[in-house]
Formats: sequence, structure tokens, C-alpha cells
Amino acid sequence: MSTAPDTIVLVHGLWVTPRSWEEWKARYEAQGFTVVTPTYPGFEIEVEELRENPEVIAKLTVPETLDHLAGVIEALPTPPIIMGHSFGGLFTQMLLARGLGVAGAAIDSAPVEGVRVTPLSQARSLFPALKNPANYHRAVGFTPDEWHYAFTNTLSREESDAAYERYAIAAPGNWVWAYGLLANFQPGHQATWVDFSVDRAPLLFIGGGSDHIMPPAVNKSNAKHWGKSPALTEYHEFPGRDHWTCGAPGWESVADYALEWTLAHARPVSPRETV
Repeated sequence: MSTAPDTIVLVHGLWVTPRSWEEWKARYEAQGFTVVTPTYPGFEIEVEELRENPEVIAKLTVPETLDHLAGVIEALPTPPIIMGHSFGGLFTQMLLARGLGVAGAAIDSAPVEGVRVTPLSQARSLFPALKNPANYHRAVGFTPDEWHYAFTNTLSREESDAAYERYAIAAPGNWVWAYGLLANFQPGHQATWVDFSVDRAPLLFIGGGSDHIMPPAVNKSNAKHWGKSPALTEYHEFPGRDHWTCGAPGWESVADYALEWTLAHARPVSPRETV
């Protein structure tokens, strides 16, 4: 018997951990949903510990992370709604392309391979990781100044620093190099390639009008590429919101819109068969 979805998977992005979803998790759980916030492999420890020992995540790869997330979703009793922020939005696209989930929302999403739009603010935001080729093999973090520009540019410096202290960690430099700067300039398909013509669950892209690191042009282009798919793809923009849109004041409107859209367009849910 098919039912409406009752489970939501929230996939975090780079430079943060599942802690970044704490407000959304509480809001959705208060509405009766089961909410799963999987970590990337190696991110199981707390923010403070990752800051002390960032090298535990330096060599993490995109394929192993995608497989890990897929395994979490496949183990759930019923197919979920999948939402992801930033690189988590990229993973959301790839997970839906694998046939997982009943609907998805990619929020301020990193682009999959083939999306070639690179605004100047994005290049400036990613420069701390790209300025030194040796960072390819390191875990690279932002300074408070760099975080303020890339993530929280609409907030006061005091608000930005508070978010930095609670959430910011380093990220694998190879993800920025291989799947950001170089993804469209290497021979063959890379780990962030998807088949844009595949049928999949409905997908919503949400962009922030003032996002520096993943500006609206990037999200619009990414959504347009999915025009080859028979599946529903829509784009919605929140004016004046930055990359920290899931935590910045007014995040509730973003969370509510993502939930309302995915519930309205989700495929019917059927319990998984057990062997």
C-alpha cells in the first residue's frame, strides 16, 4: 500500500557537519517526520575534534562518500525525501539519479559535471583551497574572514563569527580541485557526472540571491541541464539570502518551502520488500 513519505534525509555540504542541520531536524521532527542526518565517512566525530585533527578527512573521496550515503538511504524502511545543501545538493542529484528517494531538494547546490558557469564570487570564495596545489592532498578550512565572504556575507560579522565557531571545519581539498575547478577539463567522466536524461524523482533547486560561493547562475544552469530528463525539475530563488541560508535568520521559510514542494510532488511511497 502506497503512502505519503514520512522520512527525510538531510545531507550536509563541505566545511560543515550534520550539526548544520540541527534546526531543520528539530523543525521536521516536530511535524512528525523521521529525520536522518548522515555524516560523511570520517566526519562522525564532533566539530571541535575535526578542527583539532582535520587530516582524518583529508583523503576522503566523492565515490566512497556517495556509496556511503546511498547505503544509509537503502537501509531505511521506506524511500525518503532527500534534501542536500551545497555539496550535499550535488549528492542529492546523484542519489536521485541512482533511483533513490521519492523527491529531492538541492539547496545552494554545488554543480555536477557539465555545469560550466563560474561567477567571480564563486572563484573568490574557493580561492583559499585553490591558491596552493598542495591543498589537493590536504584538508583545507576557511579563516573567519573567508567564511564571512563565502558563507555568511549577508550577516553581521558578529553573527558570522558565531556560526563559524559552532559549525565550520576543514574540507578535503581534492573535492574542490578535482570536482570544482577541474571537473569539466579532464578527459572522460568524473565522479560527479550524472546522466541528465535519466528519469528520477522530482527535484527542486533552491538558490539564494546573495549567495557568493554557489550563486543563482550556477543553480539555474544546473537545473537547466536537467531539461533532458522526463522528471519534474523546478528552480526557486530566495532574494537576499546567502550560502548559509539553512542557518541564517529566516531559515524557516526555506525549510518550509523545501518540505511543502517535496511533499506536493513526491512519488508514492511503498515499504521496501524484505527478504
